[in-house]
Amino acid sequence: MDEAPALTLAVDGRRPPTAVAVKELADLCDRVEDTGPGAVAVLRVAGMPDPDWVTGLDTAVVTKWERTLRRFERLPAVTVAVAAGDTGGCALDALLAADLRVVSPGTRLTLPADGEATWPGMAAFRLVRLLGAGRARRAVLFGDPIGAEEALALGLADEVSDDPDRALADLVLRYGDGGGSELAVRRQLLLDDATTSFEDALGSHLAACDRALRRAAREPA
Repeated sequence: MDEAPALTLAVDGRRPPTAVAVKELADLCDRVEDTGPGAVAVLRVAGMPDPDWVTGLDTAVVTKWERTLRRFERLPAVTVAVAAGDTGGCALDALLAADLRVVSPGTRLTLPADGEATWPGMAAFRLVRLLGAGRARRAVLFGDPIGAEEALALGLADEVSDDPDRALADLVLRYGDGGGSELAVRRQLLLDDATTSFEDALGSHLAACDRALRRAAREPA
């Protein structure tokens, strides 16, 4: 099997959301969508912001950043994030939005704090969605870091690897040909199912089943 083409972006958690960061992520989304089936989006994330990182930041930029992350989260492609070292701010945002996550030993995932409270961005939402309120409580309320091995045990990380490039290549080879619009549908079902009742989820799942049956009927025997 040929390895799927990987499109890569580095996300620096030391800097706050900026118009440049928004454009870089949007450009990656454009390239993934232009590449089409088999594309893989890779984020290399690292860095932790200083306590005064929000100085000069405004809600308009934060809104654009969060919307672009949401676009990344809905791409019709497999998305992978690779984290190394202390990871927070934009880097943590990006990591949690990916389908698959590789972390190096010693990595710590941390919501940034200003001395009074943690940053109330959507990383907190994703942590609660992924872990539940109980397991995410100390990270969200107090900024307690989540180490690499704990992240693996909690399901925040798929692999802890001394050779993250090798782990990334293995994941791309294993899952890279599974992208496309149907992956985006399954991802959305997965996210919705965490908080949706059976009755409310049934319609979406049946619609997805109908699409799958129609697709199978179009394929040659």
